[in-house]
Amino acid sequence: MGIKPSYIKSLGTELLAKQRDNFSNSFDENKQQLGASAVIGSKRVRNRVAGYITRKINTKRRS
Repeated sequence: MGIKPSYIKSLGTELLAKQRDNFSNSFDENKQQLGASAVIGSKRVRNRVAGYITRKINTKRRS
């Protein structure tokens, strides 16, 4: 998937800043964590935010 919308980036960045220890490099675990900790009405938005968070964590670990 190409360019992410700004609301996905801002929400993901905010959640990473507040709850960094709750997220891992697994998409499925991040999806479950978002369901428990954040109120996101749409399943599609939740999955996109979980994917964004997963990608951010994986790129930080590689560098």
